[in-house]
Amino acid sequence: VLQDCGADCAKFQKSELEYKFNKKALERPYTSKHSWGKTYGEHKRHLEFSHDQYRELKKYAEEIGIFFTASGMDEMAVEFLHELDVPFFKVGSGDTNNFPYLEKTAKKGRPMVISSGMQSMNTMHQVYQIVKPINPNFCFLQCTSAYPLQPEDVNLRVISAYQTAFPDIPIGYSGHETGIAISVAAVAMGAKVVERHVTLDKTWKGSDHQASLEPNELAELVKAIRTVEKAMGSPVKQLLPCEMACNEKLGKSVVAKVTIPEGAVLTLDMLTVKVGEPKGFPPEAIFDLVGQKVKKKIEEDETITEQAVENHVKKVKC
Repeated sequence: VLQDCGADCAKFQKSELEYKFNKKALERPYTSKHSWGKTYGEHKRHLEFSHDQYRELKKYAEEIGIFFTASGMDEMAVEFLHELDVPFFKVGSGDTNNFPYLEKTAKKGRPMVISSGMQSMNTMHQVYQIVKPINPNFCFLQCTSAYPLQPEDVNLRVISAYQTAFPDIPIGYSGHETGIAISVAAVAMGAKVVERHVTLDKTWKGSDHQASLEPNELAELVKAIRTVEKAMGSPVKQLLPCEMACNEKLGKSVVAKVTIPEGAVLTLDMLTVKVGEPKGFPPEAIFDLVGQKVKKKIEEDETITEQAVENHVKKVKC
């Protein structure tokens, strides 16, 4: 499904439960409508894929030509993912302020994608200072850890703040909102990585499903992102080849507002701007024409051409 939709990578979440949670957290009663067990431990054990299942998933991803990785939700999960030879490590928001974890993960030498949900800018500066000297190949994702995420809590402007604070690393976006518009906007702001949760059915049991995209939405998101990437284009503003037809048809010229006798010195009240045939001086040249002498009579409403103006030196557009 992910490959059909055009995604580059499928990312799961890997936990070694006894390393991620302490005993009391695993023994806590879990009575939510989303529960798959009487305790939180039973619930998580029911949902967690085994090492063999992860190997199978990675093999399948390779067969269909898509990258496969996971968020390592504790240090032992990172050890397993390293052994699995994933292309990069994802650091979930819950481990972003886990500095010993960050050091150990960075030392593995694989690229790192680090989410920033629940963190402050001060913490993200600390994360940068820990990871950068060990492993310069990482990026930050703006993220708000709420499921589903409301638009007023997204704070896309943090992307710009990260780009300013950390100009030497890519910045991306991890979204838990509904729909695709906000993620497309993140790309327009320069997000280089986009992470979204995906489900086959939003009505399934589990709190993440309603904050996820169904396959048709994912396909729409990927298509929109590719379009926006193309549309970002160049920062150089100039007349483009694709605009020439419009310019030929509708581009205006300086035209004689009145009949101008031969030898007259042009003043502004002799001139106006219209779509002219043939083309003459462009409108931005009108003030340069003032004070110049005409070599021949120019009829009212006639385009003013270079041949009609004495000693005219054409200014080159830069």
